[in-house]
Amino acid sequence: NYYQHGTVLPGGATGRASIWVLASALLNPPFGGFDSDYYTCDGDGSSVASRVSVDLTGYETMDAPPRYDFYANTEVWGRRRQFRPSLFQLHAGPEAGGQDSSEEDEDEQKEPPSEPTRFGWVQGVMIRCMLNIWGVILYLRLPWITAQAGIGLTWVIILLSSTITGITGLSTSAIATNGKVKGGGTYFLISRSLGPELGGSIGLIFAFANAVAVAMHTVGFAETVTDLMRENGAVMVDRTNDIRIIGIITVTCLLGISMAGMAWESKAQVLFFIVIMVSFASYIVGTIIPASPEKQSKGFFSYKANIFATNFVPDWRGPGGSFFGMFSIFFPSATGILAGANISGDLKNPAVAIPRGTLLAIFWTTVSYLIISATIGSCVVRDASGVLNDTLSPLSTGEECVGTACQYGWDFSECINNKTCVYGISNYYQSMSMVSAFGPLITAGIFGATLSSALACLVSAPKVFQCLCKDQLYPLIGFFGKGYGKNNEPIRGYFLTYIIAACFILIAELNTIAPIISNFFLCSYSLINFSCFHASITNSPGWRPSFRFYSKWLSLLGAICSVVIMFLLTWWAALIAFGVVFILLAYTLYKKPDVNWGSSVQASSYNMALSKCAGLNSVEDHVKNYRPQCLVLTGPPSSRPALVDLVSCFTKDLSLMLCGNVLTDGPTPSVLEKTMNDSHLNWLNKRKVRSFYRGVVAADLQSGVNVLLQGAGLGRMKPNVLIMGFKKDWRSDTPQAAHNYIGIMRDAFDLQFGVCVLRMREGLEVSNPSQSHESINSISVPSCVQTSPTCITQFQKKQGKKTIDVYWLSDDGGLTLLLPYLLTRRKRWAKCKVRVFVGGEVSCTGLQCGHVLLIVHQFEKMVSRFRVDTNSKPDSNSGCASQHQEPWMITDQDFEKNKAKSLRQIRLNEVLLDYSREAALIIITMPVGRRGVCPSTLYLAWLDFLSRDLRPPVLLVRGNQENVLTFYCQ
Repeated sequence: NYYQHGTVLPGGATGRASIWVLASALLNPPFGGFDSDYYTCDGDGSSVASRVSVDLTGYETMDAPPRYDFYANTEVWGRRRQFRPSLFQLHAGPEAGGQDSSEEDEDEQKEPPSEPTRFGWVQGVMIRCMLNIWGVILYLRLPWITAQAGIGLTWVIILLSSTITGITGLSTSAIATNGKVKGGGTYFLISRSLGPELGGSIGLIFAFANAVAVAMHTVGFAETVTDLMRENGAVMVDRTNDIRIIGIITVTCLLGISMAGMAWESKAQVLFFIVIMVSFASYIVGTIIPASPEKQSKGFFSYKANIFATNFVPDWRGPGGSFFGMFSIFFPSATGILAGANISGDLKNPAVAIPRGTLLAIFWTTVSYLIISATIGSCVVRDASGVLNDTLSPLSTGEECVGTACQYGWDFSECINNKTCVYGISNYYQSMSMVSAFGPLITAGIFGATLSSALACLVSAPKVFQCLCKDQLYPLIGFFGKGYGKNNEPIRGYFLTYIIAACFILIAELNTIAPIISNFFLCSYSLINFSCFHASITNSPGWRPSFRFYSKWLSLLGAICSVVIMFLLTWWAALIAFGVVFILLAYTLYKKPDVNWGSSVQASSYNMALSKCAGLNSVEDHVKNYRPQCLVLTGPPSSRPALVDLVSCFTKDLSLMLCGNVLTDGPTPSVLEKTMNDSHLNWLNKRKVRSFYRGVVAADLQSGVNVLLQGAGLGRMKPNVLIMGFKKDWRSDTPQAAHNYIGIMRDAFDLQFGVCVLRMREGLEVSNPSQSHESINSISVPSCVQTSPTCITQFQKKQGKKTIDVYWLSDDGGLTLLLPYLLTRRKRWAKCKVRVFVGGEVSCTGLQCGHVLLIVHQFEKMVSRFRVDTNSKPDSNSGCASQHQEPWMITDQDFEKNKAKSLRQIRLNEVLLDYSREAALIIITMPVGRRGVCPSTLYLAWLDFLSRDLRPPVLLVRGNQENVLTFYCQ
């Protein structure tokens, strides 16, 4: 039996897919097995219910079939959220335990939670967007724009504006269908796509722009009411104060509607929509009705081909009479397409509602603009006097008559020549009301358009701002993020929006507050389009929107056009908008909020890094470009901050630094969690150390380090220098531990690594983390705490005018000289003077030689524990076997063969004590012990004695015997 189901694409788009399940063959084995397995999913993939009844007598397995719970971030009512079994649970033994994720939790809630009000795509998005797009310009300025630009260019302006908003609508649809959309609208879409830096700045200014837009639409309404009052002789104070009074009263009433809840607000929007549609019907009917003499005197003659032909071409008038002048006036009327997306948290299914509602709103409003432009341009002449006596005399020949109205028996030549005409679409803003079958319905339409737009912005601003407050990207705004009621209404945000709107209403000048608002909206459109383009161009697997009718290149074009239009509308307002964005962007980049939304910026960073690393493969190595790329055996980096700080001094902004951690335990989930824990990288980032971190699990320290030496890095970006701490407890620890420590160094030499060993008098460790590098350094520094990234070490302080003493005793390729030079390039080391010491002949007086003999005795005492007992005389075969089993033991022959080198290290320590007591750092070429000739404990004794009793830190350096310096230019 085969079944075909709809499913939800995990981690991304909610779409339609097909899954074929072979039910009878796989799920019904002949010896028991699964009783049933079925899934149900609604058409849009918004809910999934699943049930699996499992009888493990047939197949003993913890494997779970695909489930919605495994990919969702929220719980389904009625049961607990289920989790996929881990890989460790699947392949580990039965003793590992773990609960079968296919078992259902029977703990169910007694009563379902109250369902908040949710809207579909018609009421929630389409109507809301159409109301926000229609505004005062539709009624009062579109006829005038048609007179200026002509019907042809007016259509170009309308289609160009709609193209930009349409492209933005396509981009919005693509982003909205790339995963589950929550509340926050435009801010949520941009921030989750481009990250908190741009998303936060746009969210803040978009919420502010919506709050100011409430004032703009309210002032537009108040101006119309004030003009009507003045026509009827009613004046309260004066025009400006009347606008302020009416505006404050209006916005207070709108606040009351918003506070009543989204259900009442939505009902009010439907009422406004009906009023506007009735006004449109009244206008269309008015264009068909034969014109009365009164209307003819005002330039209306019903549909005439000559009027259409005359008005089809432009007739620019006034200082703003140009294509871009008319475009800048009209374009704000095409905005408002994000009104539905801004209440995404109140939609039943945003992934379906936003694309469908937004695009249909753009389509129908564009059609309405085109129809009104064409009809008003076909019925009304550009100039008319409004005087009933200006009819053409029957005795007149008409040769001196000017204007299209002459063909219909009217002579407006006098007002045309004198430019005193008060009617016609070039002069009378209320032409639609004059044409309408019932003029007051157009006035009602103006009221509906302005009030609906103000109400939509009054709801949008707090919703967007609430989401921004909850993300805590900026300080001092979290107070306004609290929600109330089942709809999580941002009551505090409503009052904040009301206060902002009231302040701008007091300006009482529409032309003052309108330009900057349009630029803020355009800035949002630009970033939405860029978000879609950027997400597409990165080719991230997480970008898979179910809405396919978009193009990344169209999105890029829309972003560029939006920026261009910003400067065409009002260049100073565009500069203000970009200035605010850049200031907020700089703040967010500086604060670096602790959020991770899987943005396209992260995907782009990965793509660029991968491309650059792959490009390095074609670049041949050259000694002039050599950089010490360091693998630092820090264990948990916070346990050895001094080692981290020193290496960071000569790798930061220059070369690779990788902190390695080896855990000697089995690969259990808890152990792996310790190695992969993000807390290590967080500690490095807070300490401002540019380093990678890599943890491995191994049977012992040496094999784990060997894994790091061979496997760390990527292409050319791989370590070439191993840096580790000195093992100060080698005499008290087991000989095997000391032997493994030297084995690490020998493994590095075998793999052509340079090796550096840091020794500090006070030790390196600030704590003793269990089972990680416990054998490298056991000295604790009580003044620091392991988890604190603010622990100050010697290498973080300014070194002053001290010296860096370099003892270049053997030519290792130049690494011993290169490291101190790199240190002096840092501010804290810049004043230090580098002193280079080279080897020479050693001579001593009798007294000095006696002192040397005393120190030699101390050296012999240091290694006495590891000397082979010469008193017992075992046979040669047993001696060889013992030497093979315990390679760290020192025979008399070993001691004699290496006596000269031992004396050299003893004498060098005396030189260091004499000349470098006050140095900031001592760098010395590290001797090399030959394998099979110098036992590991004797070699470790050399390093110990060479660097003992020194106050300054000592860095033992040995390059890989290949040039890292050159004095040639090529």
